[in-house]
Amino acid sequence: MRILIIGSGGREHALAWKIAQSPRVTKLFCAPGNAGIAELAETVPIPAMEIDQLAAFASTQKIDLTIVGPEGPLCAGIVDVFHSQGLRIFGPNKRAAQLEGSKVFSKKILLKYNVPTAAAAIFNNADDARVHLRKVGAPVVVKADGLAAGKGVIVASSVAEAEQAITEIMERKIFGAAGAQVILEQCLHGEELSVMALVHGQSLRILASAQDHKRALDGDRGPNTGGMGAYSPTPLLDDRLNAQVAGIFSQTLDGLQAEGIEYRGVLYAGLMITERGPQVLEFNCRFGDPETQVVLPRMDFDLVDAMEAAIDGGLDRLPLEWKSDAAVCVVMAAGGYPGAYERDQPIVGLKDAAALDKVCVFHGGTRRNASGQIVTDGGRVLGVTALGGNIEKAAQRAYEAVQRIHFDGAQFRRDIAARAIRT
Repeated sequence: MRILIIGSGGREHALAWKIAQSPRVTKLFCAPGNAGIAELAETVPIPAMEIDQLAAFASTQKIDLTIVGPEGPLCAGIVDVFHSQGLRIFGPNKRAAQLEGSKVFSKKILLKYNVPTAAAAIFNNADDARVHLRKVGAPVVVKADGLAAGKGVIVASSVAEAEQAITEIMERKIFGAAGAQVILEQCLHGEELSVMALVHGQSLRILASAQDHKRALDGDRGPNTGGMGAYSPTPLLDDRLNAQVAGIFSQTLDGLQAEGIEYRGVLYAGLMITERGPQVLEFNCRFGDPETQVVLPRMDFDLVDAMEAAIDGGLDRLPLEWKSDAAVCVVMAAGGYPGAYERDQPIVGLKDAAALDKVCVFHGGTRRNASGQIVTDGGRVLGVTALGGNIEKAAQRAYEAVQRIHFDGAQFRRDIAARAIRT
């Protein structure tokens, strides 16, 4: 098979790494890719949002399967475009991708079909949102409706902080059109859990669980980020909770079906495990980042086979085996991230880190400069992932690898997976 992966981050590097192991793959491309992906696939200088160019490339190169990494192209309708041209692609169509592309759409589906989630109110006017805010008080969660690169959710501990968020999103338009509507949502308390499932209509297979660390600083302090690390599996899940999570997926898919929407691809649920059971915080229509970097290394099956079953059906007949090892990923970010940060910092020690047993260094924001040296080219630069007999051993090995890598301004959390180790 000739396969094209779309995207340029750590998630896409992990996908390329896993897919390259399939005996079915004869040629692997990635558009646009990064310095790490270039060691596994032929990189193609087409941005992920240039959908027509990507379709033309897939047609010309006789690509057998295209796999979409980031949410942007999915929400923009890349699957619909590819289908219209007879091209095979993994991911939900534009209507289904609204689950991530519009938090308002997602919340309405959850509430309409009684999927466990926080109480919420939706506004398209800042003054109305402020009036409601003063009634409900704080803490409260303020969400921009559209895609905002993972930064459109503000957990406000005070009314003043929430009012500022409403002003920034709806009046100052810091997220552009994504802020045309906002959701004011009840603040849930508990532990967050990430669960991904392969889906074909009403059929689904839940993948290994993971927990990530959203906050920039140790102790879950500092601003929200795209994710500073993750681990798999989580000790949170037991048989009862597994059944509840499966029920949430089934209820959501039933709701989509009732709306005339068939979902195919991977569906990612961000859940809060509360005293009342799991509650949906958000849905994403693609593999999580950095959760993918800990789930894929634990897979003991061919991901290409699994993706084709999500496209064509047959997920229930697919054997999904998992390695007994745990996995921990520590993200090394550029100094200043998630705010302004510098690029083009030389990275040293990558080969030394990757030489460690059961270690994979996934590139998130890297490129090769004119001299051929790998340099930083993004906020989350690397995802250093290690396997181990348990979470503690995997974390020790990941941090040993991190210590071998250096670039100016590098920052990383030193407590990834600590809460799982304490459990």
